[in-house]
Amino acid sequence: MTRLFPFSLLPARQAWRACAAPLLATLALGATVLPARAADNWPTQPIRWVVPYPAGGGTDVVARTLGQAITPALGQQVVIDNRPGAATIVGADAVAHSKPDGYTLLTADTATLAANPSLYKKLPYNADKDFVHVSMVARFPLILVATPNFPARTLKEAIEYVQKNPGKVNFASPGAGSPHHLAMELFMDQTRTKMTHVPYKGAAPAVQDLLAGQVELMFLDLASGQQNVAAGKVRALGVATPKRLTALPTVPTVAEAGVPGFEAYAWQGVVVPAGTPKPVVTRLNAELVKALKSADVQKRFEGIGVEPVSSTPEEFAQYAHAEAERWGKLIKAKGITVD
Repeated sequence: MTRLFPFSLLPARQAWRACAAPLLATLALGATVLPARAADNWPTQPIRWVVPYPAGGGTDVVARTLGQAITPALGQQVVIDNRPGAATIVGADAVAHSKPDGYTLLTADTATLAANPSLYKKLPYNADKDFVHVSMVARFPLILVATPNFPARTLKEAIEYVQKNPGKVNFASPGAGSPHHLAMELFMDQTRTKMTHVPYKGAAPAVQDLLAGQVELMFLDLASGQQNVAAGKVRALGVATPKRLTALPTVPTVAEAGVPGFEAYAWQGVVVPAGTPKPVVTRLNAELVKALKSADVQKRFEGIGVEPVSSTPEEFAQYAHAEAERWGKLIKAKGITVD
């Protein structure tokens, strides 16, 4: 039988490996170095900041304020891209599947990272795996308000009234599973009361019915309710913060009024797609923290009833995970679902 390869192939293979090894090592090093160099030069183009709510609301104002504040330091324009819908799912899905190059940011809030994973049987994004936390940016203090004709004048009286009328008092929320709804569910748990939930599609129609007396109680964020409280259109019974609010110094905390340890916020932070280079995350965090500590941003936030909050990426991740566990337990215990 004639041999097609009369000589041994082994020496040839060894020779090829000897020649190829340095080339492969160089390619591997290049794959590591190129993203790092790209991160060092970041940003070289405008940055898209996805806001999963309509333009004009508190979340939108927060993002636009911070986007304008960090633009000079970054040397690139931050463009706000409003993607409202489905309790932030539309915007979160878009960012989760965006290129992880540092040019797409997302305002992620209580719904995105803490409530949705328990409220929905199936999400198009994974809150734990699809994002990298950059920084907390804001907390929206919640206040328990009543329609002016509600018979109870104080929070203590309100608790007693609801206890005597189980299921007869209606409370509003901007939607099932919203921070406002979950805060009231927590309140009912801790006060051993029962009320009827009336969910709305957003805060505006809920407040409208509250003002009209169609519903009697509601947890409302300060940004949405501050003017109505000041005008006497709704009565503030308590704030869900550890300390009294500067904007409402005469309104007691819920804890002061007889519900020890009660605390609830609507909070927000910035995340980027998983795989975004760490140097980019570090730079973004630094610029956001600097902006949040600036007098101009703090004044703007105070004007709309929002508390500026900054953090390290690790602190934000820990907080978001703790909130997901906290509210997830409540959602499951109450059987709350939006599917």
